[in-house]
Amino acid sequence: MSSDRARALRSTPTEAERALWKHLRMRQIEGHKFRRQQPLGRYVVDFVCLEKKLIVELDGGQHPEQVARDTERTAWLERQGFRVLRFWNHQVLNETDAVREAIREVLSRR
Repeated sequence: MSSDRARALRSTPTEAERALWKHLRMRQIEGHKFRRQQPLGRYVVDFVCLEKKLIVELDGGQHPEQVARDTERTAWLERQGFRVLRFWNHQVLNETDAVREAIREVLSRR
């Protein structure tokens, strides 16, 4: 089920997901491979570097119930040994270099 959902999400990325994927694909950040819309457990994460156990999640405007679900999801992913970085869509679209640098910095420390 999550693989079908992941496939559907890959085929309809948001503008911010498309923009960030241009920088993550083809090992552009220090040679690290990222996957997009990757199933992990019962969740599908936006981007993940499995080698470094780093997840990058993009957030748009959220309703309060979504924040609670995201908190639970992040806690589960962290218990699996992943580090989760979250960025707002507008950060990816307007501060791309800062987002790339934040991801690069975490990758170099893990």
